[in-house]
Order: sequence, then structure tokens, then C-alpha cells
Amino acid sequence: MALSDEPAAGGPEEEAEDETLAFGAALEAFGESAETRALLGRLREVHGGGPEREVALERFRVIMDKYQEQPHLLDPHLEWMMNLLLDIVQDQTSPASLVHLAFKFLYIITKVRGYKTFLRLFPHEVADVEPVLDLVTIQNPKDHEAWETRYMLLLWLSVTCLIPFDFSRLDGNLLTQPGQTRMSIMDRILQIAESYLIVSDKARDAAAVLVSRFITRPDVKQSKMAEFLDWSLCNLARSSFQTMQGVITMDGTLQALAQIFKHGKREDCLPYAATVLRCLDGCRLPESNQTLLRKLGVKLVQRLGLTFLKPKVAAWRYQRGCRSLAANLQLLTQGQSEQKPLILTEDDDEDDDVPEGVERVIEQLLVGLKDKDTVVRWSAAKGIGRMAGRLPRALADDVVGSVLDCFSFQETDKAWHGGCLALAELGRRGLLLPSRLVDVVAVILKALTYDEKRGACSVGTNVRDAACYVCWAFARAYEPQELKPFVTAISSALVIAAVFDRDINCRRAASGTFPHGIDILTTADYFAVGNRSNCFLVISVFIAGFPEYTQPMIDHLVTMKINHWDGYPPRRGHLGAGRVQHTAASAVHMYTPSPALSALSLAVFPRLLSMTLSPDLHTRHGSILACAEVAYALYKLAAQENRPVTDHLDEQAVQGLKQIHQQVCVQPLGVGLGGQLMRQAVCVLIEKLSLSKMPFRGDTVIDGWQWLINDTLRHLHLISSHSRQQMKDAAVSALAALCSEYYMKEPGEADPAIQEELITQYLAELRNPEEMTRCGFSLALGALPGFLLKGRLQQVLTGLRAVTHTSPEDVSFAESRRDGLKAIARICQTVGVKAGAPDEAVCRENVSQIYCALLGCMDDYTTDSRGDVGTWVRKAAMTSLMDLTLLLARSQPELIEAHICERIMCCVAQQASEKIDRFRAHAASVFLTLLHFDSPPIPHVPHRGELEKLFPRSDVASVNWSAPSQAFPRITQLLGLPTYRYHVLLGLVVSLGGLTESTIRHSTQSLFEYMKGIQSDPQALGSFSGTLLQIFEDNLLNERVSVPLLKTLDHVLTHGCFDIFTTEEDHPFAVKLLALCKKEIKNSKDIQKLLSGIAVFCGMVQFPGDVRRQALLQLCLLLCHRFPLIRKTTASQVYETLLTYSDVVGADVLDEVVTVLSDTAWDAELAVVREQRNRLCDLLGVPRPQLVPQPGAC
Repeated sequence: MALSDEPAAGGPEEEAEDETLAFGAALEAFGESAETRALLGRLREVHGGGPEREVALERFRVIMDKYQEQPHLLDPHLEWMMNLLLDIVQDQTSPASLVHLAFKFLYIITKVRGYKTFLRLFPHEVADVEPVLDLVTIQNPKDHEAWETRYMLLLWLSVTCLIPFDFSRLDGNLLTQPGQTRMSIMDRILQIAESYLIVSDKARDAAAVLVSRFITRPDVKQSKMAEFLDWSLCNLARSSFQTMQGVITMDGTLQALAQIFKHGKREDCLPYAATVLRCLDGCRLPESNQTLLRKLGVKLVQRLGLTFLKPKVAAWRYQRGCRSLAANLQLLTQGQSEQKPLILTEDDDEDDDVPEGVERVIEQLLVGLKDKDTVVRWSAAKGIGRMAGRLPRALADDVVGSVLDCFSFQETDKAWHGGCLALAELGRRGLLLPSRLVDVVAVILKALTYDEKRGACSVGTNVRDAACYVCWAFARAYEPQELKPFVTAISSALVIAAVFDRDINCRRAASGTFPHGIDILTTADYFAVGNRSNCFLVISVFIAGFPEYTQPMIDHLVTMKINHWDGYPPRRGHLGAGRVQHTAASAVHMYTPSPALSALSLAVFPRLLSMTLSPDLHTRHGSILACAEVAYALYKLAAQENRPVTDHLDEQAVQGLKQIHQQVCVQPLGVGLGGQLMRQAVCVLIEKLSLSKMPFRGDTVIDGWQWLINDTLRHLHLISSHSRQQMKDAAVSALAALCSEYYMKEPGEADPAIQEELITQYLAELRNPEEMTRCGFSLALGALPGFLLKGRLQQVLTGLRAVTHTSPEDVSFAESRRDGLKAIARICQTVGVKAGAPDEAVCRENVSQIYCALLGCMDDYTTDSRGDVGTWVRKAAMTSLMDLTLLLARSQPELIEAHICERIMCCVAQQASEKIDRFRAHAASVFLTLLHFDSPPIPHVPHRGELEKLFPRSDVASVNWSAPSQAFPRITQLLGLPTYRYHVLLGLVVSLGGLTESTIRHSTQSLFEYMKGIQSDPQALGSFSGTLLQIFEDNLLNERVSVPLLKTLDHVLTHGCFDIFTTEEDHPFAVKLLALCKKEIKNSKDIQKLLSGIAVFCGMVQFPGDVRRQALLQLCLLLCHRFPLIRKTTASQVYETLLTYSDVVGADVLDEVVTVLSDTAWDAELAVVREQRNRLCDLLGVPRPQLVPQPGAC
């Protein structure tokens, strides 16, 4: 179970699953055995360095990392891998680089499998002690490239320390020469261990393991333990955790002490425990900001505490069954119940005095439970469990009481988390007696819903996760009869956490075992609870069908989620509440008498209505949303029986709903968060009450609702941008429901006065100078029901067409144009198609005007600081065109004229070949929908047969049109169809001249592939070139198209796509292209355009005749451009061009020309540059440009 340390601050609605879960426990054996053996066998060949060594090392890492989750699969292979590597190490002829490489491989294995398992395989005979010791001695602790060698050698040395012989027997005669004495092996090992305890690399950890094995030996502890402990305590006293070296020293020393007190015998360590504890108190480790030091401090403290207490199994502990599964099964087959030892009130050791240091140890562990880091709290919790297992029953119960003190609302979330971990440890070890379960379950139920706001986020995720762990531990620690009184409360809390918790890891942790567990878990499994919306709106509805969970879930939503500070999605509880209430009411109605149904609704509504007057903004917001959803859920329940909703709501509840918008203080928009939240909530309330057919027809509350909707739409510009769309949608939905229910005088007939007032007011607002106001009222007109549009359709469509029209004063109003298009399409869907009724429905008289407005927006390429905002307009236009065309095709296809259909398909094809991925995918979807629609087929689609072959219906779902690699090869095939060529080529030109590397690459490749296919067809190539020139002419001085077009021309000229034209002197294509390029760059100051123009002129040098001379003349003019960058670039590209096309300049002057181009400083003064330029003109045979005097010059 994952225990997260940091609180989560509310993730996105759709949370991604861990991809690693798909691979967990998927391997069955070590499948790379042969490859690994070959890899280890080649080490002697690759050790010298270079890429081969790195490749071998990286490949071995990749192989081993696959088994991080299942390292036990390596166990059968560890021995031969170690033997192969140790053979290299023990070979005296192995160079140092090979030895270091072997130890790197050993370290990688150790990292995956863990040193404790791997350690036992090292050779540890008496003969191995001195060779390993010598190897360690010759290592350089400052060699940062060989730290793996030192780490593994220290671990190896720690194993050799376990030989059952006195080290003094290995020393021999220490007196080598008179006056000189060799160090004993014991002293050498201790010296090495002490030196490596204060290094900054991984060897420090191995040195701590070495010390614990060495110091606790029988022959060493008598002479060296006191000395080493004294050295360690002095190091701790001298070191400070505020310096880096101090942290390193304290880390190594604390690790060594913790290992000694863990592995040493109690009688050997007890004399020193009190002294070490006093020294540890003086270090003030809880004040350190180093997590590792605080963790080691807690670890050492608990080991000291265990040293103070005699090792024993508490006779009073609670034990469930036997530890052996086989024994339990045997008891069951014999018909016997599980045996439980008696819980003793006293044991033989109750009279033993508890050492004085124990109290200090437990106090420090309790402080550790409140540490800011999870690893420290987890270590402290394990220490609490271990200590309590050796304490008398009364003192252990006091410890439990102290742990329960962590669950105070004066404590931080860290204390709650640590307390949960400690309770889980105590319960798991049987140290939490059943008599304490009443108190413990009470705090765990609180912990399961712990959620505290801190600034802009909340804390408590780790607390709720740990509380789920406690429930897991208790389920396995206690007999069913012990937990039976608490099952209902715990299971309800876990179900609530599984479906309503705001964090994914908590929902998954809570999805455990509870009543109806199999039924629930098949729906609320590990993956299903990963989606928050699915939990709130689907799974919760299913679980609410079980009676024992219905009321707790409703209570939780009302008390905890509806008033949550995070409006999305926790206050989605209003949706959950409504649907749970609906399901609960349905269940009660089916299985109980009708009065129970009324009682359920009456129990919830008064609470929600009272909460709408709460001073807390979030509570008011959530309760209003909940009232709306619950009322609508009850309406749907009543509608199943053809009864009004008032049968399930008493008069007081109906009046309370009607008065909400009057009683709640709705602040003006723009005045803080309150105005936005409350208006949105009241708009949702208006919508749901209208859909619920509340009996408010003719009531003044309708006028109040209408005013609120109008005021909200009128002041949308005052709302923050991230909430604006949500507010707009809520107001428009509320208006649609309100009008449909309360403004119909007779079936299909509107109240004339209301219709006149509403339509006139909304059309006037379409001319408002605020863009957002236009957006709101455009969508409002689009949402009006058909009876309100009857007789006023032409007037409304005229007003909306004006909104979609681009004028100089509102050119930046892209959003209003987008919403105007959406409104037109929605109105067409609302009124339908009817012949001869232009003021009531779509017909021949008005369809051409509608199409004209929609098609006119397909050329909206408005840009501002947000980028290509015209994209919104074009996308809405495409969608609207598709909806209208399909509507006409279903009812009156004869209204779709041939030229209209052709224009639609061509415009959409152009958008499907442009550069924005998601927009291109949408355009392709529209294009294929129109092409493949067959009920009935869209009439007059140009080249339908060819299109169906190019885009078969079977490929629609498999092609990813947002991927350039898949889209462009397909869309360029339309260049072969004359009707589509112009528009598709226009879109491709924009894509090819874009900025995105993948788009440029794939669009260029696709265009070249097409042109390669038509090289042998002069007519097709002529048509293509003519279309290209037409695009250039139509978009002359249009920066959006002309600059990408110049880049496209550069590409096609450079790649020889028009080589066939170079055989004819002054080909018409080249002549016209040259003229257009001259017009495009004339007087231009756009650097990108000029640079692209230079490239095109250089490409046109390949055309013989006057075109070449004119192109060279233009390049000579650019050599004296006012911008130095242009001059330098022109010289560079002309130089490359002359070398590429050898026939441009005669061989006799070529050397001189290239010398002038390369040697001249073209960024120098114009007077100097002009002289060299004129010299070039003479050499190239083009006339020298003449200075034209400026008008008005003297």
C-alpha cells in the first residue's frame, strides 16, 4: 500500500493509471541468462574503455532493472554470476580497470537483489580474510570512479569477519624487525572501518555493516567495543548537522551504532546503552533538517530501548490462530476452532522494574511520530510496536493512550499520519487489545475523512491512506467476533473513501473487503476507482443500492463534500448526492411503503435548505447545487409514475427552493469569488427546477430568474477567464430550460409580449461593444426553444449573421463570431426544415444566406496575442456546416446546391491540410463524415467515386489525422483532383512554411512524392504550376500565405521539381513567378520574407533567358539592401548558386566572381559595398542599378 508523504492538491479529472502496473509480477524466470553469461564473458575484451565498455555496462543495467519488482527470480543464477566476476577479481593478472568493471557489475546485481541476500554468496573462508583486507587497503577513498569497488570489498570483508576463529591466530609474529611492529588484522579492519564511516559515498553504508559484524565478534568486543563506542560518541559530539562534513560523519556513525545495537547481544550492549542515549540527546537530531539523520536517530533510539528491555514475547498480547497456515487448516479439518491463548491480566515479569531510559526512548519515539517526513514517522511507528511488545501490559496500554493523543485536532496532519502507522503496527503485532478497539475505531473513522485546507491546497491524503492501512491490518489481526460491533461503521467509511475521496491513491487503498464485497469490488475495482467522475457519478449510484450504505453515503456528501473548498470535483458531491438520492428513493419505493420515500426526501431537504443560508461561501455554493440535483432526481422518479414532483416534496420544501435566489446574497459580478460561484449555482438551480416542472408558472420568481440570467450574460466580461465558459454555459442552459417550461402560452405558441421583449432585448445586446456580452446573448438566442423563434426567425438569423461578419472595429472579436456560428447551427437544429416558411424554419428562401454566413467564416485567420484565434471561428464554421448539411440531407436534400456543396468540401479539405494538428484532425473528421454519410448520401459531392477510393470507409477509424506522418500522405492525393487542387495546395503551402519540424518534414515529403509522380506528365505539371501561381497572385502581400509560399517555392526549385521547364527559354511559369516575387518583396522590411525571396531568386537562376538576367539583377539589388543581414545572406547564397549551376557564368570570370562574393565585407558601408556590387554586375552581364533620387530631394 502506498503511503504518500506530500499532500495532493487536486489533480485533473481524468487521472492516468500507472503504466508500470501492467508489467507488475509479469515475469516468470530470468530469461536473459544466456545473454548475461555472454556479457560477463566479454568483460576482458571491453574493459579498456570506449563505447564498448559503456554499452556492456548499460545493457547489463537494463537487464537487471527489469527484475527490480521480482528480484527473487535472480536467486538461482546469483552464484554463477558471482563466480564469473570474482574469478576476474581474484586473477592476479587482471588489470585494475577490469577489476573495477567487475565490481561495477557486482554492485548492479547487489542493488537489484539486496546486499543481505547477495552477501552470503561471497567466499568467506579463513584464507580469504587477508587477500580481501589487502584489496581494501590499496583502494583510494578519493577515487570517485571506483566507489563500487570499495563498497563491494567492504561488504565482502564484513562476511569474512564471521569466521569462527580468533583473529589473533592469523597475525603470526607481529614483530618483523627490531623496533618495528606490524598492525594486527583486528586493528587493520577497525582502522579501515573507521576511515570509511566518514566518507561521502556509498562505501559509508558498507562500512557500517562491516562494523556491526566486526565489533560484535566474541574476540573483538572484549578489547575493541568500548574503544569504538568512545570514538563514535566523540565523533557525534564534535560534529554538527549544519555542515556537510558533519552530516556525513554523523550519518556513518549513527548507521554503525544502530547496526551494532541491532546485531550485538543484549548483555554486551547494555552497559553502554545509557551513555549512548545521553550522547544522542545532546546531538538534538530532531532539530536537524536532514531527513536521514532524523531517521537514523529514531532507529538508534528504538534499538537502545530494545536493549534496555529483556527480549520476550508478551504473554498478554492478542493472538489470532496460529502463525502456520498448515496448522490452522489442520485444526479446521479436525473440526476444532482456532486456539487463542488466554489474555493474561498479569505475567511473571510484571514485577520487573522498567529501566529508567525506557521512558525517554518512548518519549522520543512519540515525538518521531509527528516528524515532518514519512520515513521518520514510519521508523518511529515500528519502534513503538517493537517496544510495546516487551513492556508489561499496563505500560503498553499507556503507550497506546499516548499514541491516541496524536489524534487531536490541535495536532498537525503529520501527527495523525504517524498515529495511524503506530496503531497499524500495534494491531498487526497483537499489542492492541480488543478493549481498546472502541477508542481506536473512533479515531480511525475520523482519520478516513481527514482533510484540512492549507492555503490553496489541502493536507490529509497521507492520513486517509494510512487509515486504510490500519483497517487492512485490523482485518487480519482480529477474530471476526471482535470486529463485529464495528464492521458497519468501518465498512461504510471505507466504501465512502473508495468512491468519494478526492485522491486516487486513497480511493484505491480503501477499495478492500466489506459487506457485499464481491458485488462491490467487481464494480469498484482498482482501475475503476481511478477515474474520479466515474466514482462520483456511476460507482456511487450502484453502491447506494445496498441499504446499509445509502444513508452513510448521503450523510457524507451532505456534511463533507458539498461544502468542500475545492469546487471541482469534490463539490461534485452535489451531483453524487442527487444521483444517490435518486437511487435510494427508487430502492425505498420498490421495497418499502410510500411514507418511507417521503421521509427520506424530507430528511435531506431541510438540511440542504438550511445550508444555503450558511455564512460560508463554499457551503452555500455546494448546498444550492445539491438542492438542484436532488430536486431533479426526485422529479425523474415521480415522472416514472406520471406524478408531479410535489408528491415527493412538501410545501415547505417547494417554498424553500423558490426563495433560494432571493435569500442568498448574490454579489455583483466582478466582486470577488462569491459573485461567480453563487451566480453559477443559482443558474444550475434555475435549470434543474425548470426541468423538474416546479409549479412556479406566473410567479414573480420567474422574473427574478430571468433578470439574473440576463444580468449574468450582460456582464460576462467581469468574470475571470478560467470560469467564463462554465458561467456562460450555466446561464444559457438555465435560459433554455426556463423558456421551455414557463414561457409557453399554448402548446407550440409563445406569449407574444414575452417573445417581443426577449427577442428585441437579445438582438440589441448583439451590438454591445463588449465581446463577451455578444458571446453570451448569441448563445442565448441559439438556446431559445422553437416556439419563441416562430415568426421571428429571419430577424434572429440576420442579427446573428451580423455578429459573424468581420468588420474593422470588431476584427478581434473571434469568440463572438465563434459563438454566433454555434447559435446559427443550433437554431437550425431547433426549427428544422420546412418548405415555404422562412420565418419559422430553414427553407429555400433563407438557406443560401445561412450557408453564406457559415462559409464566409471559413476564411477567418485572425491572430492576436493568443495566437491564431481564427481557429475557433473556422472550427465552429466547419461543425455548423456539417450539422446544417446533414440536417438538409435527411429532410430536403434538394436544398443543397452543387456550388454550395463543392465550396463546403473544398474549404474543409483546405483546413484538413493545414498545420495545426488538432484542427486538422477535426477538419478531416468533418470531411469524411460528409463523404460517407449515407442516409441519404450528400448530393453533389465533387469526385465522390475517387474520394471513396482514396478514403475508404474502413480506414476512417484507423487513421490518426492529428499525426502529420499519417495525414499529409493521404491529403496530398487530393492534388490529383482538379476541384480540390487549389484549396489543398493552399493548405499545404501554409503547413510546409510553418514552424513545427514534424509538420514541415511530412508535408514536404508528401508534396515531393506527388510532384515526383507527375514529372512525366507535362499537362499535370502545368496544371499544378498554374495553380501554384494562382495562389501566389490571389494572396499577394498576404503575409500569412506569401511567406510560407516563398519557402515552398524555394523547396520545389531546389529539389528540381520544375526541371522540365528549364529546357525552354523564358518559360511562362518562370516569367510570371519572377514578376510576382518582385511585387511581393518590393519595399518590404520583413526579414523572413526577404530571406525567402533571396532563396527563390537564386532558384530561378536555373531558368535560361531573360528570367535569369532579371533574377540576377534582383539579387544584385539585394546586395546593396539597407539591412546588412540581407546583403550577407544574398552574397552567400549567390556564391552557392553559381557553384551549383555552372552554366550561369562563363568559366573565364567565375573565379573572379566568387572571389568578389567571398572576400567582400558585405556588412560594410553601402558606398564600399556598392562599388563591389557594380563590379559583379559587369562580370555577370547585367546592367548596373541606378540610384533613383527621392521625391523632393534638392
